[in-house]
Amino acid sequence: MTLTAPQLDRARGAVLASAVGDALGSQYEFGPPLSDATPVSYGVGVFGHGVGEWTDDTSMAMPILQGLAAGESLNDAHVLARIVVAWREWARDAKDVGAQTRTVLSALDGDVTEDRARGAARDVHARAGRSGGNGALMRTGPVALGYLADGQERDLADAATRIAQLTHWEDDNADACVLWCLSIRHAIRTGELDVLSQLDALPSERRDRWRGFTEEALASGAHPRDFSELNGWVVRAFQGALAAITGATSAVDALERAVRGGNDTDTVAAIAGSLAGAVHGADALPRVLVDPVHGWPRLHGADLIALSDSAVAKRGA
Repeated sequence: MTLTAPQLDRARGAVLASAVGDALGSQYEFGPPLSDATPVSYGVGVFGHGVGEWTDDTSMAMPILQGLAAGESLNDAHVLARIVVAWREWARDAKDVGAQTRTVLSALDGDVTEDRARGAARDVHARAGRSGGNGALMRTGPVALGYLADGQERDLADAATRIAQLTHWEDDNADACVLWCLSIRHAIRTGELDVLSQLDALPSERRDRWRGFTEEALASGAHPRDFSELNGWVVRAFQGALAAITGATSAVDALERAVRGGNDTDTVAAIAGSLAGAVHGADALPRVLVDPVHGWPRLHGADLIALSDSAVAKRGA
């Protein structure tokens, strides 16, 4: 498969719009829902992130994107182990690391394997009785760039599940990441938003539940504010992000709607940005938002575009 220019722009958008949304939401995190008339802009984040600096959402996505850009397969256990090692190094002095993610990474001294990481995530889930935070969905945006060619849906679902379960074991995480990644893939290839058609990729016993969640977010008039309570839960973050896109007139509108939803604003906007960017493309983002965006590991917007291009060239198409 050779990507057309619009398809390549949409692949770039899946990464770039997510980073922009993450940075936009940083200063509003844990705040109340905002009115539609409230301006949304970059500012100093709640955890001290600078103006235009992305947070943990995009930082954790970067080793995934870099692996794809190097031509690596996300279905390879050794590649997944290297991603976890990169996360562990990042977490040592990161401004903010999700509680569940930090607990898993802290248990991984010494050599890391995919099985060890998944085992640590499973242990955290067993002790707490749940592990449904939104920390896996927030970083999943780049995954689809490695699986854009015909017939790669099953490998994409496998990669999305395995990467989610490196830190978040609960089925809700895997299901949300599979649906989101397949929706990003579909949007890059076609320019269309279509989440419902991806439900067949889930285990049959869980499809009706996710159909209900998805249709609720797609309902006319739905807004991320409707899902702001407990949007640290992956299901509510999924719904808030989808509602942000569904009711939007543009990529920027989707990001602003996500931020105005309140509470976990950076994460919901990062999630929304990955799919909104796949629908609308990177060129839909104005320079005033793209130019300031930056973050770990010392990357900027132009670097995200270059990495996205390499990922598509070496793995996605």
